[in-house]
Amino acid sequence: MFVVSLTYKKPIEEVEPHLAAHICYLDECYAKGVFIASGRKVPRTGGVILAKAESRAALEAILQQDPFCIADVAEFEVIEFVPTKTAPGLEQLIEVI
Repeated sequence: MFVVSLTYKKPIEEVEPHLAAHICYLDECYAKGVFIASGRKVPRTGGVILAKAESRAALEAILQQDPFCIADVAEFEVIEFVPTKTAPGLEQLIEVI
């Protein structure tokens, strides 16, 4: 599992024109089962995505398709982790090792 931290590289006024395409991209990744949760940072300096992918390389290839990446308005930090404990109702996030 991965936590992806997006940080805007440009002022929000330069990010906004790419937001609709970014939301469509998110929807596609949710439909494929890659993204689990996502949202804006507070303050609005970027966003966070919780993702599942076969490998870090596979996820990085997917992230290269994000309109924010293509437009070079955000940078991405990928943190891989293995969930071992969850709140009740989220047990499906625990990966079998």
